[in-house]
Amino acid sequence: MRRCVAIGTEVWITIAISAVVAVAIAIIVYIMASKAGYEKRKREAEAAIGGAENEAKRIVEDSKKAAESKKREILLEAKEETHKLRLEFDKEVKERRSEISRQERRIQQKEENLDKKTDAIEAKEEKLTKKMKDLESKEEEIAKLKEEEIETLERLSGLTAEEAKQFLLKDLESQIRHEAAMLVKEVEQQTKDEAEKRAKNIVASAIQRVAADHAAETTVSVVPLPNDEMKGRIIGREGRNIRTLETLTGIDLIIDDTPEAVIVSGFDPIRREIARLALEKLIADGRIHPARIEETVEKAKREVENDIKQEGERATFETGVHGLHPEIIKLLGRLKFRTSYGQNVLKHSIEVSHLAGVMAGELGVDIALAKRAGLLHDLGKAIDHEMEGSHVTIGADIAKKYKENNEVVHAIMAHHGDVEAQTVVAAIVQACDAISAARPGARRENLETYIKRLEKLEEIANSFEGVEKSFAIQAGREIRIMVKPEDVKDEGVVLMAREIVKRVEDELEYPGQIKINVIREMRAIDYAK
Repeated sequence: MRRCVAIGTEVWITIAISAVVAVAIAIIVYIMASKAGYEKRKREAEAAIGGAENEAKRIVEDSKKAAESKKREILLEAKEETHKLRLEFDKEVKERRSEISRQERRIQQKEENLDKKTDAIEAKEEKLTKKMKDLESKEEEIAKLKEEEIETLERLSGLTAEEAKQFLLKDLESQIRHEAAMLVKEVEQQTKDEAEKRAKNIVASAIQRVAADHAAETTVSVVPLPNDEMKGRIIGREGRNIRTLETLTGIDLIIDDTPEAVIVSGFDPIRREIARLALEKLIADGRIHPARIEETVEKAKREVENDIKQEGERATFETGVHGLHPEIIKLLGRLKFRTSYGQNVLKHSIEVSHLAGVMAGELGVDIALAKRAGLLHDLGKAIDHEMEGSHVTIGADIAKKYKENNEVVHAIMAHHGDVEAQTVVAAIVQACDAISAARPGARRENLETYIKRLEKLEEIANSFEGVEKSFAIQAGREIRIMVKPEDVKDEGVVLMAREIVKRVEDELEYPGQIKINVIREMRAIDYAK
């Protein structure tokens, strides 16, 4: 209504303005017509006034019509909007009523379920109470029967309960003492066997660091000669040449009846390599005298040192291990001249580094850290006898000295089980070291011998009664034996494992140790229908 009133007011204002304009026009026309004559002006003014009045009336009528039309449109729009709002309101009210009804139904269902559960719980409580009463009565009966049984046993045996207890304890004590004695004997034998195996490893490692008369293949190098006359020139007048060479290099030069060959003997492979290079240069040059020998030995030392540095850098480049201290790189290069069971230690370290990187990648561990620990795990083998201790301890001390990561130091300490592996990286390095050493051909064991050893291992296991299947795994370091549960009892598994161990120790020759894993499994499967 307010909008309609406003529109009417605007119309009347427009009409008023139009009327004023018309009157103004009339006055102007009148003034202008007065110049042509009063009568003429009068007629023209009357005509203009009449036209203006007519125009004003027409404008007023048009305005009224327009106002009425606008009023009807506005009223119609207002009615439509009101109807639309009413429909939406009714729809919303209907939806809310429906939602309330659904919630009421859910609440009612929950109440019914709770009532049912409450009834069920009450019924269970009643049953449990009844069972408890039955159990109490049965316990009383059992106690009475036990007392009667003890009285009967005491009457028949002529012993009191305390005397029978003491008798059983003495018998049990004697059995335990016997078993303990057997266990001690077994542990002592195992300790002796393990000590013998470890002693062999220690001797093989010590050959690289301290002079020894055994294992000559790891302590000598052979230098070919163009002819036997060269032997006299190498010895020199009154042995001056050979003494000079031995003094400068720290090795022993053996000149015997071997045709056209000289043996260079020494516990230090680096010194032996220097002597070999120097001797080859002297033989090729032909000028052999103390001054020339000294010059040639110095050149050979520089060549070997340069070769050591290049080998260390090559190892770091090949494995992708960067940021190592220059001294550590030199020690890695020295590993080229070290061997373990015939396996080159530098190549072994590179192999362990690669294996550790692959395993770390599969396990989601830091690959760079694992490869670094794998490359440095045998670093202690590069040190000669000037440092005491095992290669594990020496390697860890060197890593600490040159500020290596604590995890790398721990991996070096743990790779032979000297300390328990506390990190995933240490466990990876330990496993990779065993893998690299155990693969066929790594340590002077041909494929045929390797396969025969595995077959013999499985043959020994399969020869026992009750064995279903056996599998030699871990490159022959473990054998898993599946036994038939109906033929072999739990207590028989322990005895079988011990018997297999004895036969393996008696019939096989192998490096390290073999794990005998006897498995007995009983499964009971049924289906609830």
